[in-house]
Amino acid sequence: MGDNAVKILIVDDKKENLLSLQVILANRGYQFVEATSGKDALRILLKDQNFAIILMDVQMPLMDGFETAELIRQSEKLKHVPIIFLTANMDTTEYIFKGYQSGAVDYMIKPLSPEILQAKVMIFTELFRKNQELRKKEEETTALNEIILKSNKELALQNSAIEKHAEELRKKNMELDAFTYISSHDLQEPLRKIQTFANLILSNEYSNLSEDGKLKFNRILYATNRMRELINSLLTFSRATLVDRRFETIDLNTIINDVKEALHENLLEKNAVIITDFHDNAKIIPFQFVQLMENLIHNAIKFAQPEVPLEITVKSRLVSGLDLHIGKLSREVNYCHISFGDNGIGFEPQHNEKIFGVFQKLHGRDLYEGTGIGLAIVKKIVENHHGYVDAVGEPMKGATFNIYIPY
Repeated sequence: MGDNAVKILIVDDKKENLLSLQVILANRGYQFVEATSGKDALRILLKDQNFAIILMDVQMPLMDGFETAELIRQSEKLKHVPIIFLTANMDTTEYIFKGYQSGAVDYMIKPLSPEILQAKVMIFTELFRKNQELRKKEEETTALNEIILKSNKELALQNSAIEKHAEELRKKNMELDAFTYISSHDLQEPLRKIQTFANLILSNEYSNLSEDGKLKFNRILYATNRMRELINSLLTFSRATLVDRRFETIDLNTIINDVKEALHENLLEKNAVIITDFHDNAKIIPFQFVQLMENLIHNAIKFAQPEVPLEITVKSRLVSGLDLHIGKLSREVNYCHISFGDNGIGFEPQHNEKIFGVFQKLHGRDLYEGTGIGLAIVKKIVENHHGYVDAVGEPMKGATFNIYIPY
């Protein structure tokens, strides 16, 4: 018998009657447990209460079926197990009443009708199965409710943490707004005065300075201009974080043409050529992407090889996240892959990640001008587009920036 077989307790002091009952009820998926006396039945029921029905003979020595049934009904766990009496003598109203009074749900007169016995047993076993299924569903529901309650508590804690983080973020944004105001107004105001007076000295007093004075004055001009560049770069970086994100589907040729126009003199000075190969439109924040391309082209111009005409190649293609194997990108999303390559001085491969850090410079200031924020702005703009950017380079063999934007 399988573990899910319905168990029936049959109680009779005669072996032939026990066998007869099993023959009548055979091949119906029942598991039979035999008891040869009322005392034996009680002993079995003390160990196992999981019976669908009890078929019990009334006339047994020492303890008859009535007494046994009354003792069974006293148990809280057994009082709902149906008992059917089997007897040859239950032929008077008084006798029948005593049977029901002792706890039986039904009775059958011997000799038994196999069909009627099968039908009655089937009703009670099916009821038992349904109750078992219902009980199992209730247990599953209770367990599920406990899981839901636990999840709700965890979710409440997470929401509390999120709210706390959001409040901290609001404070940080207020601080950033204050910083932006200071950068755009308070810091630039004294800087403008320094530059104004420096220009007056340059126009009216420069020729009167000694050679050492001119050298020091030139360093003041250089430091002042560098300070203005740094403030403007920090403002650009903060705006890339705070700006409203309005996406549009744009032909990338439009972006590159705008950038070429804006940087015409810079490109002409380096004898630079921009080669494009775009295979599709991109869903981007247009003015931010213009800024991104300007920063990458400025970077390429800054780190061009001396005496080598600068060549910049910008390409795009549609790729599936499944084919990229980049942990930070979704496998279920398609991406516009934009590659930006140049033939400049490149960089050491170990600097692939460092290159995007704020104020990170891989080359000395005396060799290459800049604030060290340009590529950090590029990364921030790509993050604003829910995308990913990386860089690969090799000394004197150029650098390539790979940008992935959800399509």
